Order: sequence, then structure tokens, then C-alpha cells
Amino acid sequence: MQNAQPQATPLVVAPRIQANLWIVLLVLTLGYFMILIDTTIVNVALPTMESGLHAGFDQVLWVVNAYILVYAVLLITAGRLGDIFGPRRLFLLGLALFTLASAACGLAQNADQLILFRTIQGIGAAVLTPQTLAILPNIFPPERRGAAFGILSSVAGLAVVVGPTVGGWLVTDFDWQSIFFLNVPIGIVTALAAFLLMPEIRTNRSPALDLPGVALASAGLFTLIYSLVESQRYAWGPINSFGAFSLGSTRWSVLSVYSLLAYSAAFLALFVWWETRARQPLLPLSLFRDRNFSVANLIFSVVGFPFAMFIVLSVFLQSVLGFSAIHTGLTLIPTSLSIMLVGPIAGRLSDRVNGKYVLLGGLFVATVGIVLTADALSLSDSTWGLVLPLAITGIGMGFVFAPMTTLAMRDVQPALAGAASGLLFTDRQVGQALGSAVIGSVLANRVASELPARAAQLAYQLPPAARGAFVARFQRASHGAQNFGARQSGVADPPHSAAQHLAALSHEVFAQAFLNAARPSLVICSGILLLATGFALGLRGGRSAEAARHVALAAEGEAA
Repeated sequence: MQNAQPQATPLVVAPRIQANLWIVLLVLTLGYFMILIDTTIVNVALPTMESGLHAGFDQVLWVVNAYILVYAVLLITAGRLGDIFGPRRLFLLGLALFTLASAACGLAQNADQLILFRTIQGIGAAVLTPQTLAILPNIFPPERRGAAFGILSSVAGLAVVVGPTVGGWLVTDFDWQSIFFLNVPIGIVTALAAFLLMPEIRTNRSPALDLPGVALASAGLFTLIYSLVESQRYAWGPINSFGAFSLGSTRWSVLSVYSLLAYSAAFLALFVWWETRARQPLLPLSLFRDRNFSVANLIFSVVGFPFAMFIVLSVFLQSVLGFSAIHTGLTLIPTSLSIMLVGPIAGRLSDRVNGKYVLLGGLFVATVGIVLTADALSLSDSTWGLVLPLAITGIGMGFVFAPMTTLAMRDVQPALAGAASGLLFTDRQVGQALGSAVIGSVLANRVASELPARAAQLAYQLPPAARGAFVARFQRASHGAQNFGARQSGVADPPHSAAQHLAALSHEVFAQAFLNAARPSLVICSGILLLATGFALGLRGGRSAEAARHVALAAEGEAA
């Protein structure tokens, strides 16, 4: 391959104010946390935005989707730009874009403005995110990187669950604008700290960007993420009717979910072909000569999938059990607390023992935790009934991310750390999008099939004359799109004259149908973690060559 070229060792330029490495890590994690929490915090504010901006729900959904799309598509390109121009510069640029766009989002007067500013937010987030993993290997010695990655990973896990809780509180006590204004002071403080305390990493590379590679990668990732994000809206079928046809049980057209997946595969195949010929490729394929990096990309692609369990649990707790958004977030806190507490421990442990076995243990414990969570779900659930299963899940995930990241980046050349981290973060985003699409589809289909059966079982509680209409209403509901909202009964337009008993019975039908659909959905998440465990068996454990040299030098110093 033409792109296998030697890489110069990066030069670490001292910051304006010399600070402890852990202080620099705190600055990195603060920016990273702000980016990650914004991917989830907006979800709980959508109904308020819909009424406040006088917009349709489909339009408001793009407040979320525009951010996710731009973020996922640009990660690889942004990582490579960090290799070329320096990760500190890109970190500051991304942080500035994100902070300014957050202020603009809070000031938006209509849905179109908000979608535009959320797109800019996504650009800033994509520019910032890969720089975190690119900077860490250059400033931390090998024997301390696991601990650093552990702290970073615990912050990532915390953001996934804390976002809806914080969002629910802000929207309840203030308004939807507050979730964006919150970023402004945090962004300013983080930018100032990064400017003063963060060292620059210079590679002395000529600033050349592989523009054809950028175009092909962006097209491939855009069509992939768009198709996954919109799969539920279009029921995995045509987006428009032009050239529509059926292939087995699947429905296609020139623009359909399946055709977009096919276009994505073609674009990404062309991208790989081009990268083997580019002089300065966007993604140097020499990275994949490292077995750990190659295997870690497979693991990153699937460990994001089980985070879809939080979608299932959030809907179950709110739509079935009637919890508020804040109550739901607090119920899920055991997972995030466990990840936050265990992550640094896992990182330190992976510095001292074979990180491969730490990762395998974490995947196994997380799998057990999800199975126990599925078993614990019931219509009489309380918050306390889910504490232990969710805590076990969090402990397992806490032991996954730090060793996985450490092993993935262990032997990556520092000059290619940006490109490597961009790909890892992209894999994780794709995995999360795929998980949401697949689990959402399974959940909707199972609920649709369960509704008529549950209605038929419970119809005996109604007068004989009302039973047929009751079951028929749920049969009609099962053929429509399943848009789960708080306290949804599963019946469209219940009659105003219906007795309270009928309303309660309708909710019971939906609750039982959803419960019967939620359990297999969670079991799928646990099965995906078992697949990740199989991939992890292919990792090489032990220390990197660089870490081994550090240990040998330390031993020689002690002997002298």
C-alpha cells in the first residue's frame, strides 16, 4: 500500500502554565462530558420545544437528528485534522463552535433556526471529541494511560444516563432554552483552562487533507447514519415512492432505508479503495496492521449497541409505570454511578494486569446485569427493584471502556492518534445508532403483535357488547406506527364517553404488551455483549513495547 509511510514523533510543546497532568485530564473530560451529555439531554425537552416553537413533532425531531448526523459523519475527518494541525487547536476550535452554537440555540426563535444552530453544535462536537484520545497518549506515560482512560470512560458512561435527568430538571423548573444556556459558562471556563494549561502536540506534517477521502467517507457515513436514524419513521421502507418495489419481505425504492444502506456500503467500499492509493490518506490503513486496533474497532462497533437498553427502560418507566422524567433519570442512576466509580479502578487495574482479562470480565458482568434487569421488570416495579441489576450492569460497563480504549490505542503511533481516535468514536456512534434502530424496531413490532392478544385476554372484564370493539381498536392500533409517549394506552383517540374502567383496562393492555416486548429487547442487548466478548478473545494482552521499555528502565534504575 502506498500510504504506509513513516511517521515523525510528535513534539509536545509546554503550555503557558505548567499544571499537573490530572488537571489537564480534568479539562479534557469537562469538554468531552459537555459534548456527550448534549446528545441525550435534548430528548426530554422535545415536547416542550414542540409547543414553545409552534413546530411539528417531525420537525422538532431534527433538533436531535441533525446533531447526531453531523457529529457522526465528521469524526474521522476531525481526527485527521487534529493530526495535521495539532489536537489542542482543534479542541479549542471545536469548543468555541460548540459554546457559541449553544448560546444561539437558546436564542432561537423558530424550529428552523434551532436545527441550524444544532447542526453547528454537532460540527463543534465532532471537531472536539477525537482530540481527547489523541492528546492523552502524548502526555501520559504508558504505565498511567489506563488510569487516564478510565477516568475519561467513567465520564462517558455518566453522561449517557445523567443527561435525561439533568434535562428533565431544567425543563421542569426553567424552560427548554436552559439546557443550551447551561453549556455557555462551562464552555467558557473549559476554553480558558485549555488555552492556559493544555500542551500542544506538533507533528511537523505538511497540512494536506485527503479531500476525495473526506467526500467518500462523509457520503458513506451520512447515508448509513441517516438510514438508521430514520428507519423507525419510515418503518424500514421507502422514503418516497419513486421506483418502489418489494424484495421478499423488504420494501425498496430509489430512496428507502434499505437502498440508503446499500449506497452507504458502496461509498465506504470506494473509500477503502481510495485510501489504499492516497498519498496522505484520511484514514491510514496501516493502522489496521495492529491487531489490537483492528479488533477494538469491532468491539467499539457493538458495545454502543446495548446503550439502546436505556431507551427501552425510559419508555417503560414513563409510559408504563407513569414515572416522571426526573424520577426515571434517578431510577437509572445506579448504572451511571457504577460506571463513574468503577471506571478509574478499571483503568488503574489495566495498567497493572493484562487489560484483556479486565475487559472480558467487564463484558461478562455487564451481560449478566442486563439479563437480571430484563428479569426484574414487572408492572409492579419500583425504583428499588431495579437498583441491583442496573448497578451490576454499570459495574460491568465500567470495567469495559478503560481497558478497551487502552488496548486499542496502546501501539498506535502518536502521529496517527487523531485518525485512530476519530475512527473509534465513529464506530461507537454507528453502534449506538444501529442499536437504537434495531431495538426500536424489535420493540415496536413486538408491541404491535402483543396488543391484540392482550386485549383479547382482558376483554372478558367488559360487557359482551363492548368486547368486540375493544379488541378491534387494538388491532387497528397494532397496524400503525408505535410512537411511545408518556402514559400511552396504545389506543388512538379513546372515546370521551368511555368509563374510567375502560381507560384503566386500555392502559393495562398496553402495559402488558410493552412488558412482553421489553424483555426480549433487553435480551438482544445482552446477546450483543456476548458477541463483543467473542471479539475480545482476539486481543493481545500484556504491555506495549513502549511500556515494557519504561518498566525495564525503571528496573535498571532501581538496580543501580
